[in-house]
Amino acid sequence: MAEAADFQGMGHSPARRWLRRTASVLAGAPLLAGLLAGTAAPAAQAAPTATGSHTVRVSLDTLAPSAPVKGDTLTVSGTVTNEGKSTITDAQVDLRVGPRMYGRTAIDDAAERTSTSGDVAPIGGKYKVTIPKLAVGIPQDFALSVPVSKLGLGQDGVYQLGVSLTGQTSSAQYDHVLGIQRTFLPWQPDATEEKTQLTVLWPLISSTRLSAETGSDDQQTPVFENDDLAEELAPGGRLEQLVSLGNQLPVTWVIDPDLLATADAMTKNYQVRSGDTTVPGKNQAVATKWLNALEKAVQGRKVVALPFADPDLASLAHRGKDVSGALSHLQPATDVAGKTVETILHVKPSVDFAWPVDGAIDPSIVDVATSAGAHKVITRSDSLQDNLPYTPTAARPIGGGTTAVVADTRLSTAFQGDMSQAGASTLAVQKFLAQSLAVTLQDPENQRSIVVAPQRMPSAAQAQSMARALRGLDPERWTEASDLIAAASATPDADATTKVPGSSRYPEKLRDQELPAEVFLDIRETQERLDNFQAILSAPDRVAAPFGNAIGRAMSTSWRGAPETAQQYRGTVEDYLVGLTTEVQLIPKSVLTLSGRSATIPVTVQNQLLQGVQNLVLRLKSDNPTRLKLDGDRAVAEQPIKIDGGHSQSVKFTGAGNANGPVQVTAQLYTVDGTPYGSPMTFQVKVSEITPTVMLVIAGGVLLLVLAGVKMYSQRKRAVARKAAAEDTDGGDSGAEGTGADGSARDTQSTDGARAAEDPDPGHPSDPTPDTGPESADASGPGEKVDR
Repeated sequence: MAEAADFQGMGHSPARRWLRRTASVLAGAPLLAGLLAGTAAPAAQAAPTATGSHTVRVSLDTLAPSAPVKGDTLTVSGTVTNEGKSTITDAQVDLRVGPRMYGRTAIDDAAERTSTSGDVAPIGGKYKVTIPKLAVGIPQDFALSVPVSKLGLGQDGVYQLGVSLTGQTSSAQYDHVLGIQRTFLPWQPDATEEKTQLTVLWPLISSTRLSAETGSDDQQTPVFENDDLAEELAPGGRLEQLVSLGNQLPVTWVIDPDLLATADAMTKNYQVRSGDTTVPGKNQAVATKWLNALEKAVQGRKVVALPFADPDLASLAHRGKDVSGALSHLQPATDVAGKTVETILHVKPSVDFAWPVDGAIDPSIVDVATSAGAHKVITRSDSLQDNLPYTPTAARPIGGGTTAVVADTRLSTAFQGDMSQAGASTLAVQKFLAQSLAVTLQDPENQRSIVVAPQRMPSAAQAQSMARALRGLDPERWTEASDLIAAASATPDADATTKVPGSSRYPEKLRDQELPAEVFLDIRETQERLDNFQAILSAPDRVAAPFGNAIGRAMSTSWRGAPETAQQYRGTVEDYLVGLTTEVQLIPKSVLTLSGRSATIPVTVQNQLLQGVQNLVLRLKSDNPTRLKLDGDRAVAEQPIKIDGGHSQSVKFTGAGNANGPVQVTAQLYTVDGTPYGSPMTFQVKVSEITPTVMLVIAGGVLLLVLAGVKMYSQRKRAVARKAAAEDTDGGDSGAEGTGADGSARDTQSTDGARAAEDPDPGHPSDPTPDTGPESADASGPGEKVDR
C-alpha cells in the first residue's frame, strides 16, 4: 500500500538527508552508531560492535508513561534471560533511543527487525543496570528510570526505543550486544490543532450455547449445550473484563443480541445437557451481575446490534445464496436484534451495520449484507485498499446507498497475538500508540476519522492490552474519541477508493474457513420440517422461537474454525425436531377382513405432544378401487383431524367391497396446504363379498328344506291318526267315543303343529349378518377420543 509514504509536513533537513545517504553506505559500521547518536542521546562513545547474537532474551514488561511529555521520567522494567550455554559476565542493561521514524511502514519494518547491527549508542552514564553474572536459564529483573530530557528527543514523532544487554562470554571475552528488544516511543508533548477522530469498536460476541430444546413447563426452561458461558461472565472472565474495561473507555459497543438472550436465559431456571440427560444450571447470580453491569456501562453510549447470532455473511454470499431460503433468515435476524437489545439493556441500538469476518468484502458479500437491511458495511483497509500517501477518512460511498466504513488494518490487528505475557502486551501497546500518532502526523492540517475494528472475540488479556493503549490516548494530544455512527457519517475523502474488490481478491485463508454449502442445505431441510410442524400446532409460538433462533445460530460466524462442533450442533437441532414431529403419528394396523357389502375401516391417530394439533387431514387411499371403494364411490377419502395433547383419535371410513380378494390401503396425514406430514402407513384389507345371487340360492334352499320338513311332519301326523282310528273300531262305542275325542285332540294338535311349521316364531326375526365383528365394549384408553 502506498500509505507507507513518509509523514506529510515532516520534511527532512539537509543534514538528515545526508545522514540517511551515509547510513545506506555505512550500514553496520561502528561509526554509524556515533553519527546517529549525535541527535538521539548525549552519550559520545560509539556503540560496541554487535555480533548479531541472540543469546539473551530481553522482555519489556512495563514502559511508563507510554507517551511521555516534557518533565516526565521514563521507567522501563522487565527481565533478561540467558538462553546461551555459558554464564555471561560483566553484563549491563542499557537504554538506546534511535532516530525519529518516517512513515507507518518504517514502524512496521523496525518492529520486524532482528539484527543487532547498526544500533545507536546507549544513553550510558548512571542510566544502566549492571549484572556481574547472568547464569544460564535464570531470569534477572531490571528497571531503568531516565528523565525524558535525557532521551535526546527532538521533533514530534515516533522514536525507536531499545533495551539491550551487553556482556562477555567464555568464547568472546569482550563487551558486545548479546540481546536487544526494541519498541516505540511516541513523542507529542503538545496537542495538535487537528486531532484525529478515533472510533474504537468494543465487541461483545461469544460462541453459541443455547440448544433448541426447552422444558415442557409454562416458562419453557431453556436447555444449554454446556455451562461454559459462566466462565466468561464470572469475575476475571473474558466477557466480564470486556464490560468492566469498556465501562471506562470511550468506545462503541458492538453486540451480538444472541449473547444477551443467552445470558438473560441464565438469570432464570435453566438446564445444562449432561450426556443423555440434563442437570439444573447454577450460575444465575453470575449472569445477573454481568447483565446489570453491562446495562449500566452502555447507558448514554452508542450501541450497535449485529443481526441475531452474528450470521456469517461471507459464507452466505459464497456458499449459501444459491440455496433457496438461505438469505431469508437475515432480515428476521436484524428485526429481532433491535428488540432484544432494547428489551434487555433498555437502550435503542443501531441495526444499520454489517460486519463481515475480518472486514473482508467483495460485491457478493456487500449484496448479502444489504439484504439484511444494513446500509453500512464495516470493512478493513487491507480489503478496500487505497493508493494514497496518507490514511484517508474511514467512511466512503460504494454505491447503491451503501457506505463502507473502512477500519485501519494496522490498528485493528495490533492486539491479535498472545497478550498473556507482559512483554508482548507492552510491545503491542507501544506500537499501537506509535501508529496512531503516525496517522495524525501524515497530514496534521487535515483532520480525518479513523476506525479501529479489533478481533470479534478478544481474550481477557487482549482486552486489557487494548484498554492500556486507549488509556494512553486519554490526554487527547493527537486523537479524540468518536463513535461509529459519527464515523459513518463523516465527509468522505474525495481521493479514497470506493470500488469494492472483486471476489478473486477475497483471502483464501478466510474462504477455507467458510461454512460449506451442505450447511445451508441442512438448514433449509430443518426449516421446511419446522414450517410443517408449526402449521399443525395449536400453540406454534412454543416452538417457533427456540427453533427459529437455533436455525439462526447454525449459520453463526462463531463456527469458523470449528466445523465438527458446528455439525454436531446442527445435528442435535435436527434430531430434536424430528423427535417432536414423530410424536404425532398413525398407529400401525394389522390385516383387516371386510365381510359383506360394506363395513367400517378405523384408523387411529396418536398425539403424544403436550399441546393439541389441528389443521391436519387424514387421507385413506385404496390401491384397488375396483375391489374396494371408500366413503361411497371414491378411491381416496379424507377427514379433518384435531386432537388434544396426550390423546388419540380413531377416525372411521366406510369401505364397500365389490369383489373378493386382498386390497392394500394407504393412510397418510397432510397439512391443510397439502404437504405430507410424517410417514405413510399401509395395511391390507381382505374383501370377502356375498353377492345377491348367492343369497337367493341360499334362501331357495332353505325354503325347500322347510317345505320338505312340513310335508314329512304332516305325513307322520296323518299316519298316526289312521292308526288311532283303526284301534277305535276294534274297541266298541265307548272306545269309539274315546277314540274320537283323542283323535280330535290329536287332529287339533296336528293342525296346530302344521300352523307352527308354516308360521315361524315372530319374536325372533332373522337379522342380517353384521359387516364386521362387534367392536369391543371396553372403555376407551386414557385420553382416547373416538368418533362413532
